[in-house]
Amino acid sequence: MTLPSNRSFFTALIQYTQNKNLQKGKTLHAQIIKSHSSSCVYIANSLVNLYAKCQRLREAKFVFERIHNKDVVSWNCIINGYSQHGLSGSSHVMELFQRMRAENTAPNAHTFAGVFAAASILVDVSGGRLAHAVAMKMDCCRDVFVGSSLMNMYCKAGLVKEARKVFDTMPERNSVSWATIISGYASQRLAAEALGLFGLMRREGEGDNEFVFTSVLSGLTVPQLVNNGKQIHGIAIKNGLLSIVSVGNALVTMYSKCGSLDDALQTFGTSSDKNSITWSAMITGFAQSGDSHKALKLFSSMHHSGIRPSEFTFVGVLNACSDLGAAWEGKQVHDYFLKLGFESQIYIMTALVDMYAKCGSVADARKGFDYLQEPDIILWTSMIGGYVQNGENEEALSLYGRMEMEGMFPNELTMASVLKACSSLAALEQGRQIHARTVKYGFSLEVPIGSALSTMYAKCGCLEDGTLVFTRMPARDVVAWNAMISGLSQNGCGKEALELFEEMRLEGTKPDSVSFVNILSACSHMGLVERGWGYFKMMSDEFGMDPRVEHYACMVDILSRAGKLKEAIEFTESATIDHGMCLWRIILGACRNYHSYELGAYAGEKLMELGSQESSAYVLLSGIYSALGRWEGVERVRRMMKLRGVSKEPGCSWIELKSGVHVFVVKDQMHPQIRDIQAELRRLSKQMKDEGSELTTDSFSAAL
Repeated sequence: MTLPSNRSFFTALIQYTQNKNLQKGKTLHAQIIKSHSSSCVYIANSLVNLYAKCQRLREAKFVFERIHNKDVVSWNCIINGYSQHGLSGSSHVMELFQRMRAENTAPNAHTFAGVFAAASILVDVSGGRLAHAVAMKMDCCRDVFVGSSLMNMYCKAGLVKEARKVFDTMPERNSVSWATIISGYASQRLAAEALGLFGLMRREGEGDNEFVFTSVLSGLTVPQLVNNGKQIHGIAIKNGLLSIVSVGNALVTMYSKCGSLDDALQTFGTSSDKNSITWSAMITGFAQSGDSHKALKLFSSMHHSGIRPSEFTFVGVLNACSDLGAAWEGKQVHDYFLKLGFESQIYIMTALVDMYAKCGSVADARKGFDYLQEPDIILWTSMIGGYVQNGENEEALSLYGRMEMEGMFPNELTMASVLKACSSLAALEQGRQIHARTVKYGFSLEVPIGSALSTMYAKCGCLEDGTLVFTRMPARDVVAWNAMISGLSQNGCGKEALELFEEMRLEGTKPDSVSFVNILSACSHMGLVERGWGYFKMMSDEFGMDPRVEHYACMVDILSRAGKLKEAIEFTESATIDHGMCLWRIILGACRNYHSYELGAYAGEKLMELGSQESSAYVLLSGIYSALGRWEGVERVRRMMKLRGVSKEPGCSWIELKSGVHVFVVKDQMHPQIRDIQAELRRLSKQMKDEGSELTTDSFSAAL
C-alpha cells in the first residue's frame, strides 16, 4: 500500500483542524508517525495547531517539544493555542515568549497578538509592557491585529490613556479597533469619550457593526444619557442591526440602567430572538429599579418559555427576593439553581446569602456562607451586614474579627456595617478601634464611612468626636446629616439639633422621612408643640411627603409629653393611616405619667380591643385600674393576659468593659463570671440594708 504524501497529510490536517475533528486527527497523527513524516516542520506545526484548536494543550505541547527545528509558526501555534485557553492557558504564554526569544526565533505580528491576548486575560501589565517594547523595536505595532490586541490589554487593565495612545498611532483601524477603544472608555464609565469616538468613527466612514454598538451602549448607565442611547437606537434601526440579538440585549440593558423601564420593556417585547441574556437584562432592570414583583413575574415567564437561566439571571431574581423580603420565593429559586448545578457560583451564592439575611433567615444565610468558604470580600460583607440588619451585632463583630485574622482586606461597606454594629451595642471603645482601622486601611471620610462613624459616636454619646468627623467629611449626604441631628437630639442637645436641621436645608440637602423623625423627636424632648406642628405640616406642604406611622407617633409623643392628652387622642382618632396600636401605646404611657387615669383607661381598652400582645400594655392598664380602685377591671385584664398567652419579656442589658461587651438577661445563669457577679450583688444588697435602704424591686433576687 502506498503511504500518503506530506502534501496530502498537510491538506487533511487543515481540514480536520477547521472541523475540530479530533478523532480523525489522532488517526492521521498515527499514520504520520508510521510514515516518518513527523520530522517535517510543516506537518509538525499543523499537528500542534490541530491539538491546540481542539483544546488538547497537553498533546499540543508534547508535539511542540519534539520539533527539532522550530520556526516562528511553531511558536505561534503553541502561544496562540495557550492564549485561547483562558486563564489556565494564558499563564504559560509569557514563559513561552521568553523561551522563543532566548532560542533566537524572531516573533512576528501573530506572536504578539497571542502574547497581548494572554496578557489581557492575566491583567499582566508588566509582561505586556515588555512585549510592547519588543513589538515596537520590531515595527510590529503597525499591524491592525497587534494594535487591537495591545489596546485590549491596556483597556482590561484600566489603562485607557495608554490604549488611546496606541489607537491614535495606528495607521490602519478596523471595526475591532474601534470597538475595543470605545469599550475601554465605557468600562471606565467615561461615556462622553466613548460617545465622542463613536461619532468620530461614523464621520470617518467606518462601517457600523454590532460590536461597536454594543460597546458604546454599555457605557450609557445613568438617566442623563438615555437620549444619547435613543439616538444610537435609531441608528441601529436604520442600519438593520436590531435583528442581531447582542444589539437588542445591549439596548434592553442600557434602558434599564438609565431607569427608562418602559423603553426597556418595549425593546424587550419587540425582540424576536430572546436568549438568557435578554431575559436577565430585563429581570435585573426591574429588580434594580424597585419593581421586584415584575422581576419575579418575568422570571416565571422565562421559566415557562423554556429558556435556561444563567448565573446573572439568578443574581437578579435573588436581589428581587431580597428587596421584597420574599423568603418563600427565594427558597424556590435556591432549589432551582441547585437543580441546575449553580451551587459553586460565587456571585449566586453571595446573592443567596444576602437574600436570606435580608429576609431574616440568618441561619440559612450562614449555611450558604460556610458552604463556600471563599476569601471573597463581597460574600463576607453580605454576611456581616446580614447579622447587623437582624440585630445580631455580637455575631457581626465576631465574624469581622475572624476575617481580620484570616488576613482579608475589608472594603468600605464592610467597615460601615461593623461600625453600625458598634453603634447598636453602644460599644464606644470597639468603635474607636474600628475607626483606627479605617485610617490604617486608607479609607477616607467619604460616604459611607463618614456617615457610619458620625452615627457611631453620636449613638455612643460622644458628640465631640461625632461632630469632628461630621465637619471633616468632604461631602455630606442626608444620612450623615440625619445621624448628627439624631445624636444631638438623643443626647439632650435639642436646640443644636434644630439648628443643624435648618443648616442642612440652607446647604440644599433635601430632608427625607428619617430627618423629620429626628427633628420631631427633638421637638418632643424640648416640649415644642407649635414648632412640632410646623415641621409635621412642612413634610407635605413643602416637600410633598406623606407622613408615615413614625411621624404620627412623634406627633402624638409631642402632645402627650406636653400633657395635651385630649388633643393626642383626637389626633389619633382622626389619623388617616393604619397605625395599628403604637399611637395608643404612647398615649397610655403618658396618661400613667400624668395620673390621667380615665383617659388612660380609654387608651388601654383601645389596645385591648386591638388584641395587643405586649405585656407592658396589660401591666399599665392593670395599674391604672388599680389606682382607680376598679378591682374588677384589674382581674379582667389579668384574665385576658392569661387567655391570650401574653407573658412579660425578660429584661436585658449590656455593658462594655475592656473592649468586650457583656450581656445580661434576667434569671440567665450563662455568664462565665456569674458566681463572682452574684457574690458582689449579695454584698451590695447587705450594704444597702445595713445603711437603712430598702430594696424596692426584684432585681437583686432575680439575679441571685
